[in-house]
Amino acid sequence: MAVTLRELAWTIHRKAPDRAGVGPIPTTEIALLKQIIDHPGATVGELAQGLGLRQPNVSAALRALLGRGLVERHQSPSDRRIASIFVTDAGVAEHQEISTAWATPVHAAMADLDAAEVDALAAAAGALDAVLRRLRAAD
Repeated sequence: MAVTLRELAWTIHRKAPDRAGVGPIPTTEIALLKQIIDHPGATVGELAQGLGLRQPNVSAALRALLGRGLVERHQSPSDRRIASIFVTDAGVAEHQEISTAWATPVHAAMADLDAAEVDALAAAAGALDAVLRRLRAAD
């Protein structure tokens, strides 16, 4: 089942349509944007640790998100070396557009399933969420 879930995730990501005028956003930037939404005020080091990425890779992705106005950096007043990262309204809107773009082909594929298959997927959703929470907690 893990292989099927990995293949499903990759296929969903690959099939997401480009948004008008924006084009595809690199996977690292998408993951970082979601991490910032889930952990507002985190530092670059905390974000890197949470994503399991090297800090220079996160810093490069962060520069791209900052350049597009999707996130903002707030310097600590007591220590200028420390900055907290927050999502902007534009970042929230971009994340919602990405989520919709990913959901659209999934909904289209599910429309071709029979009722029993749809029910089985709905029944599995809670268990899959539990697996996700456990995997994230293990990090």
